[in-house]
Amino acid sequence: MMMSRAFRMVGISFVFALRAFSFSEEDRPTLKLENDQAEVVVDLGGGSISEYRLKANSLNPLQWDSWSFNPRANEEPPMDPRSMGHFLCLDRWGSASEAEKARGFTNHGEATQVWWKALPDSGTGDGKSIARMRAELPMAGINVERRAFMESGSPVVVVKEIVTNNNPFGRIYNMVQHPTIGPPFLDGYTIVDSNGTRGFMQERAMPNPEETESRWPRAFQMDGTEVDLRFLEDDPSPNVVSFIIEEEIGWVTATSPENGLLLGYIWKTEDYPWLNIWRHVKDGKPFARGLEFGTSGLHRPGYDLVAKGRIFERPLYRYIDADEKQSFTYAMFLAEIPGDFTGVASVAYTDSEILIVEDGDRARQVSVETFDMFSDN
Repeated sequence: MMMSRAFRMVGISFVFALRAFSFSEEDRPTLKLENDQAEVVVDLGGGSISEYRLKANSLNPLQWDSWSFNPRANEEPPMDPRSMGHFLCLDRWGSASEAEKARGFTNHGEATQVWWKALPDSGTGDGKSIARMRAELPMAGINVERRAFMESGSPVVVVKEIVTNNNPFGRIYNMVQHPTIGPPFLDGYTIVDSNGTRGFMQERAMPNPEETESRWPRAFQMDGTEVDLRFLEDDPSPNVVSFIIEEEIGWVTATSPENGLLLGYIWKTEDYPWLNIWRHVKDGKPFARGLEFGTSGLHRPGYDLVAKGRIFERPLYRYIDADEKQSFTYAMFLAEIPGDFTGVASVAYTDSEILIVEDGDRARQVSVETFDMFSDN
């Protein structure tokens, strides 16, 4: 595979492309990673993975933009960094305290509020395409470096992120991946599946929200009735439900039979022990679903995380010492599916294959070619 490189200064960011490069002053700076099977676009204004699509199916499941939540009449979306598609919550997941808000902290941390810089040692060789980028979070006193790579013949994208604490002291923090699916991939027939197990609704009051326990894929609404979280039609209650992963590998999938496409994520539970499911309806129709996996399952300020400590024997935060580095890895994949596919019963992987087994009696199998996703390469 041939590669072309191009560099251009745009404010405080680089634009870097693998194989293809195009830019106009009206466009947002992006980094594109692709091979013969799929392509990924990272928006450097916040570091979001804003596009992920197969070459054989042009639909982007991550078609979501935070601007659409609060658009201002007769205004174009700003060039400022913001969250889109799959974004990173760092150094927190959830709300800041009132004192932190007064100092400028907002929900989900700074990662989507700063410009990311593409690093020049990205490239292609030995059948592998690699893209590297970095973000500095000045208020949090940490930085994050991301390395995304693909191998020829596979639509799988592996992402490794390294968090460094630049503070002269240790601190707690959280890191949650926030893949967000939206229409047209998301509709009333889209099916979300996972190997999450025990869970609780974020709407339940502290200090013991887990007292009313859910079991995937069921959750209780505030009136005590059950809701099936695999689907979203016209009722977003409960809004966020969090589950633990009890297997060594965690996974979540979103299946759109109408579009013949499946999006999936797979990760080591030691990196991300929690799965958080966010649902949002707008004008009576499914508008967004968050398939959020990370280090926490409690959407609260730091003082509540420390006071609570654990839920279902799982920690609610990470500790990172002065000058320490901590790394996290996940893989994302796409697969074409039949129009009558009924969802996912299981996901397993080897060094050469991701095997998806259909839910229900037919138990059809869909195979995605892959590689050694969790090596140190």
